[in-house]
Amino acid sequence: MDKLPTIKDEKLRLCALTHRSYFNEHPEVGEHNERLEFLGDAVLGFLVGEFLYKRYPQMNEAEMTRMRSNLVDEKQLAKFATELGMGEIIRLGKGAVKEGGRQNPSLLSDTFEAYIGAYFLESGIDKVRDFVKLLFAAVAENLISSESNAKSKNLVDSKSRFQQWALEKFVKNPEYVIISESGPDHAKEFIAQVRVNGTVYGVGKGRRKQDATKRAAEAALKKVGLVQRGGNNPPV
Repeated sequence: MDKLPTIKDEKLRLCALTHRSYFNEHPEVGEHNERLEFLGDAVLGFLVGEFLYKRYPQMNEAEMTRMRSNLVDEKQLAKFATELGMGEIIRLGKGAVKEGGRQNPSLLSDTFEAYIGAYFLESGIDKVRDFVKLLFAAVAENLISSESNAKSKNLVDSKSRFQQWALEKFVKNPEYVIISESGPDHAKEFIAQVRVNGTVYGVGKGRRKQDATKRAAEAALKKVGLVQRGGNNPPV
């Protein structure tokens, strides 16, 4: 993890690190970081949205919205703040320190946003954009990989369950057939059927062939009365 970007204006930097509890005890500092937090939240939301739009052209609006939400949520921003050592340099009131403020996810997340706001004011959007790309790229890839693994597990689960049923019932493997594909290359839609002994048991649609066949298997499981329960063998 890289270090925090430098903010040369010491007054601005300290303001970004000043929690309201410190300001209440030291009003002479002039300002706490809540206004900067508001600004940083807006800047982060925009830049992470832009990052996802440009880096993942295959994502639809719903997928980008969900991914952005995961990337800028309190837990993730607090993790960034911790890794960047922000907990050690936040200016907190004595009570907030005693209550564990330096490890508080909400407080860390808010301070991270405030620092982003301050960095934007001093250095501009391009510098913040570079920092956001560096910070968020690996996390985004890990989230996508985790989702992909979950989908793959789901895919294997549905199809293997229906295969088990077909083998026990007919001593035959299911046959998956793509019966239709439509749409431009960047937004294809496939329709798949799953058949056993020439009989269609399920039909499914998806942006990928794997998704279409998975949904066909899920439809087939419903048709033959199998209820999917994690880890249990389906009844025959």
